Amino acid sequence: MSKGKLSVVFIGTPEFSCPSLEKLAEKEKVVAVVTQPDKPRGRGKKISPPPVKVKALQKNIPVYQPDNLNKLCFLEKIEKLRPDLIVVVAFGKILPGKLLNIPKFFPINLHPSLLPKYRGPAPVPWAIIKGEKYTGITVQKMTEKVDEGEIILQKKVPIAANDTSDSLSKKLSHIGAEALIEAIDLIKKGKIFAVEKNSRSRDYSLAAGR
Repeated sequence: MSKGKLSVVFIGTPEFSCPSLEKLAEKEKVVAVVTQPDKPRGRGKKISPPPVKVKALQKNIPVYQPDNLNKLCFLEKIEKLRPDLIVVVAFGKILPGKLLNIPKFFPINLHPSLLPKYRGPAPVPWAIIKGEKYTGITVQKMTEKVDEGEIILQKKVPIAANDTSDSLSKKLSHIGAEALIEAIDLIKKGKIFAVEKNSRSRDYSLAAGR
């Protein structure tokens, strides 16, 4: 498999997603960003764009903000881009199978916990509330089931005594961005090492990807 840049559709919304988009734009070819529609924010309820949109426009990356991810016109636009990968970081909505099946290889997701622990929403505050000494990030292959995909890699991160949800999220966002690049490097080599949820493991050859 070529070790050149992969074409990537990036899907994300909040500030947490921005370091990943920044790093991917440096290392790979981000052909589009998908994020949620602009919404009222703050005390004045002024209509404002999500942080990922702001970051994408700064980098002249096309932005899509569909109100319905199942709309044929949206899916056709993404399909025409012929992405190698779809990368998802904190989008905030469940993605339909039709979208997940578009990339040449597979979609990957960055999750701010050591899956399967704290799967689903709010993993960072829950790790603090539960008094965990460590949390981490997981890069996984995506499926239609939330946080159920096979794990590509994980990074363990200590939780400091003075960490808040905001400070820990910021820390994880930057570590996660580096982990995404590491995962994509594994994909470029044509083989990744994935750990299944029952702790067994196996190699995946990407040569069979469509």
